[in-house]
Amino acid sequence: MKKKGHRPVTKVKNPEPKIEDPDWVIWAAWADRITFEEIEKKTGYKESDVIKIMRRSLKPSSFRLWRKRVNQKSIKHRKKFEYSRKQITSKIKKNDYL
Repeated sequence: MKKKGHRPVTKVKNPEPKIEDPDWVIWAAWADRITFEEIEKKTGYKESDVIKIMRRSLKPSSFRLWRKRVNQKSIKHRKKFEYSRKQITSKIKKNDYL
């Protein structure tokens, strides 16, 4: 017999750790939608501090992959993210009227 109201728990591959956990900074640094500004606001770590933490915590090859990813993604910095969003919305608006 099935229990009514029982819902299965969806497991996430990389669940978010608690913010007090030191691994939260590493998790947030890998997350695409969390900017360095948000990390600084929540933890007090500046971008350079996050880079030092990542350099200490990751294997050298993983650190290189992360740095390459962060440099290619324009969304890790709030200003670049907002600028890229403006460009995307302007392209969408132009295509709507064609």
